[in-house]
Amino acid sequence: LMQPLMFFVLVITLFPLAIGPSPETLQRIGGGVIWVAAILSLLLGMERMFRDDFADGSLEQYMLSPTPLYLIVVVKVLTHWLMHIVPLFLISPVLALFLNLTFDMYVALMLTLLLGTPLISFIGGIGVALTVGLHRGGVLLALLLIPIFIPLLIFATSAIESASMLLPYHAQLAIIAALLLFSVALSPMAIAYSLKVSQN
Repeated sequence: LMQPLMFFVLVITLFPLAIGPSPETLQRIGGGVIWVAAILSLLLGMERMFRDDFADGSLEQYMLSPTPLYLIVVVKVLTHWLMHIVPLFLISPVLALFLNLTFDMYVALMLTLLLGTPLISFIGGIGVALTVGLHRGGVLLALLLIPIFIPLLIFATSAIESASMLLPYHAQLAIIAALLLFSVALSPMAIAYSLKVSQN
């Protein structure tokens, strides 16, 4: 459980060492660095979202139970999000200071992470369900999902950049929220169908 968090901290710690201690440079790249590290750390722990259930036969029991599979999927995805992203929220104030983010940038960062990281978990769950039967499918999972997360990364970093210039960023947050609602509406059914296909 600590592996994604440690990866997140190490990536953000290494960036200032690589590019130098200039406060202006750190502030300019800080939001993007945190978001890239968050996406990669969530992908790191995402592979096991359904893998253990598939290996020990629990997934078959989920499908045979009277509870709809998409409801079980929602619980699994939300559990994954809570276990991996809450520690990132707790440690992010220290990392924001480390990257010289202003208060407005920090607020924008927290709002984009709050709206964007559940989107990563829901969309990532589809990829996990499709590759759950494959041995060592982590690389394939990353190749499938990283291009899909590029629009989210663009809008999130744009919101943080707007906050750094004291400009409104409600439009970017609205787009991320719309993507989140769309994924919450459709992803559970897509994940459930993908799990049934992978199980067969």
